[in-house]
Amino acid sequence: MTRRTPPAAGATEAAPPVLHADAVTVIRDGRTILDDVTLTVRPGEHWALLGPNGAGKSTLLGLCGAVAHPTRGTVEVLGRRLGSVDLRDLRAYVGHVNPRHPLRSPLPVRDVVLTGVTNSVEPVPRWRPTPEQEERAGRLIALLGLAHRADARWPTLSQGERGRTLIARSLMPSPRLVLLDEPATGLDLAGRERLLDSLDALRATHPELATVLVTHHLEELPAGTTHALLLRDGAALASGAVDDVLTGDWISKCFDHPVRLERTEGRWSVRTHR
Repeated sequence: MTRRTPPAAGATEAAPPVLHADAVTVIRDGRTILDDVTLTVRPGEHWALLGPNGAGKSTLLGLCGAVAHPTRGTVEVLGRRLGSVDLRDLRAYVGHVNPRHPLRSPLPVRDVVLTGVTNSVEPVPRWRPTPEQEERAGRLIALLGLAHRADARWPTLSQGERGRTLIARSLMPSPRLVLLDEPATGLDLAGRERLLDSLDALRATHPELATVLVTHHLEELPAGTTHALLLRDGAALASGAVDDVLTGDWISKCFDHPVRLERTEGRWSVRTHR
């Protein structure tokens, strides 16, 4: 039985959602990728999408980011329904962070972050940022712990530094929703911890911001995570507040493996239950 989603702390049922996917199904080449999944995200909520490989997490995130349409069901992002709005216009208001970003240019961190204003992968000819935009870029770079690397060029950055740079870039247009697709992929322990600390700092300084983060691993969830959706074989297994959903029973069912969960200072660890 799927758990229903209560409001986040500080949120109310009356607060309009920034994202609402209603009974979405995605079928590709005759194969069902998502099956009747519903997700509602309100301001200030921080969702985790968890599940094994092939569960449909990235497909659902693509719907949330207005990258694709569902086969059935409806998706509303920032109050605009997919199918009745220009997707390119809508994407400008949603931060989408993918560590496999196609950027290849030797730009410094500061300029990479500023491309978030124009939603491009390199500077737009004859475009110049305003002083306010440059100041905002500097604040975001500092918030993500990269002030000492502001002039470092993209090819010299570590995987973790690239991920934090892309998060700062996604925040330049002041989005109300940020989507993070496995942001800790390829990071070592120190890189992962710096990333998670930065995400918690971001949530503390932007209380109305909503986030949705995809991962396979509970250890990669920030302490500020408020809600979770478990996917298995394209279907929602459980959805709701993290204390209700991230339990040993639900995670064991989701990954088809008996596990025991522990939570210390807001962070999760997982061990096989023997």
